[in-house]
Amino acid sequence: MAKNKYGFTTNILHSDRQKPIEHGSLHKPIHTAVAFGYRDARELAAVFQGRQPGYRYGRQGNPTVSALEDKVNQMEDGLSTICFSTGMAAIGAIVQGLLRQGDHVVSSAYLFGNTNSLWQTVAAQGVAVSMVDATDVANVEAALTPSTRIVFVETIANPRTQIADLARIGQLCRERGILYVVDNTMTSPYLFQPKTVEAGLVVNALTKSIGGHGNALGGSLTDTGLYDWSRYPHIAENYKKYPTPQWGMAQIRAKGLRDFGASLGPEAAHHLAVGAETMALRIERECANAMSLARMLEADERIAAVHYPGLPTHPQHGLAGELFKAFGGLFSFELKPEIDCFDYLNRLKLAIPASNLGDTRTLVIPVAHTIFYEMGPERRASMGIAESLIRVSVGIEDTEDLLEDFRQALAA
Repeated sequence: MAKNKYGFTTNILHSDRQKPIEHGSLHKPIHTAVAFGYRDARELAAVFQGRQPGYRYGRQGNPTVSALEDKVNQMEDGLSTICFSTGMAAIGAIVQGLLRQGDHVVSSAYLFGNTNSLWQTVAAQGVAVSMVDATDVANVEAALTPSTRIVFVETIANPRTQIADLARIGQLCRERGILYVVDNTMTSPYLFQPKTVEAGLVVNALTKSIGGHGNALGGSLTDTGLYDWSRYPHIAENYKKYPTPQWGMAQIRAKGLRDFGASLGPEAAHHLAVGAETMALRIERECANAMSLARMLEADERIAAVHYPGLPTHPQHGLAGELFKAFGGLFSFELKPEIDCFDYLNRLKLAIPASNLGDTRTLVIPVAHTIFYEMGPERRASMGIAESLIRVSVGIEDTEDLLEDFRQALAA
């Protein structure tokens, strides 16, 4: 089956069968082996030296994980993909594999809390980090320096849903020869392919919409093939033995996966691969539910604000409509001061207080008091995070059941 010959879901469903698969299985089996033996010792040496394909050791790759990498690579129309134990491990592999003391990173200021924390750690280790409002490319351009190596953005910010000026930032990075990294977790490859806005590397937290069932951790990096690695100054000579388009991922696989050890296990890879088969169906339902719920809450006088790109009141509503297939399954809202956010959450009967997103179940969390608590009130305020802000990751429940649940919690 040729790559991208069929539609999105058809390709995912049948991707395992594009390569020989054991015993006629429809799914790639779970390979639990840590070591891989060879009948010919010269063949083993050739694999270790990169002269022929093969598996060396479980930390560096596994047939089950490779099948998932192929699947994600198809989703993102990539050149190659590496899977990691978590989404944060995938971002950390970029740091570990590509950045050096004295380098500079420009990052969106509207970030997932743990990514923000990672950049703080990186800054303390000698890599300068500029946090900017990436909804306007002018802010990114103003922050660039001669030592800028990476520009990093999320498609839709978690949890306040600001949308980066994705296409214009991509054009800027292409003109300046800077590696453009886009975290696609909040949109998923079904709603958006960052390759279309010139991203060189794409991050996905596989735990979220791709796996979709809250039963496995995982992350991925996809090289879109658009970045010219001959322009990157920190590629070691031993990785330049490969064709130039492979330099970056060869170094990341060695330094960020092999050396750092953030390997995805085969059992988790299997869960994620099977979950991915229904991604489009789940996301369409989640987006429809999110739109209905956001509209209902926005119309309620007890709600101070609703932040969802699908609403015409969202500052980047038009941009979201141009870029994405739909507006996503996550939004956040603020209660009026007289309503205690904890009391409100405790009155919900279906929505579950929990920290994941992209799950089949609707999950809610009081942002300022949990996932963004460590930042402190000043940093939260700079990101537009109110003390009453509630993040909602909308699931696939029946729409009317969800609407009634959020209604009754307000009425009480």
